[in-house]
Amino acid sequence: MSETITVLLADDEPMLRAGVRAILGSDPGIEVVAEAADGRAAVTLARRRRPDVCLLDIRMPGLDGLGAAAELAREVPGTAVVMLTTFSEDAYVADALGSGAAGFLLKSGDPRELLAGVRAVAEGGAALSPAVARRVIAHLGDGRLGRGIAARARVAELTGREREVLGLVGAGLSNAEIARRLFLVEGTVKTYVSTILARLGFKNRVQAAILAYEAGLVPAS
Repeated sequence: MSETITVLLADDEPMLRAGVRAILGSDPGIEVVAEAADGRAAVTLARRRRPDVCLLDIRMPGLDGLGAAAELAREVPGTAVVMLTTFSEDAYVADALGSGAAGFLLKSGDPRELLAGVRAVAEGGAALSPAVARRVIAHLGDGRLGRGIAARARVAELTGREREVLGLVGAGLSNAEIARRLFLVEGTVKTYVSTILARLGFKNRVQAAILAYEAGLVPAS
């Protein structure tokens, strides 16, 4: 990744694209290099421009954000995908968990969250809005992913502290929030998270958050 983070923005609403572009433009280290109004155009542009990050609306005409995310994961694996969602689209976010997306952010969220999320995924991390995390995890309680026994067996190989950190990841907390909760320095939490992902064979925090929920590690709010 270059010093400037390059972003492709895909949304079928011009005014929303303009708003997101303005927010990203406020950070001198982030540059929107292409825009698209549908998923098919986004995939085509991503193949050509190879951006660091692709921000995808979930609902778009033709190929939607879910389909585009899956194609990008196969064809442009070097581009990190972040899904932009609204509270009314929890089911879509749940369906996107297997698409390889590195983040899920609210369109109506804090602009600082968007900037931090883009930077996080560009650096190989994940961006999961705490509000989105709580609602998606609650949505998954319908039993479709009820693999509790298998999940508990998987996390049994982790240390007690690692399971504690994993549970807080599942609750949607950032590294800084986990550090404050556990009275650790943020760098130590980052190391814990990296170790947990490696031991479980996960690519990002989203996958870890779901396993934490299935294993019953997410603390009650």
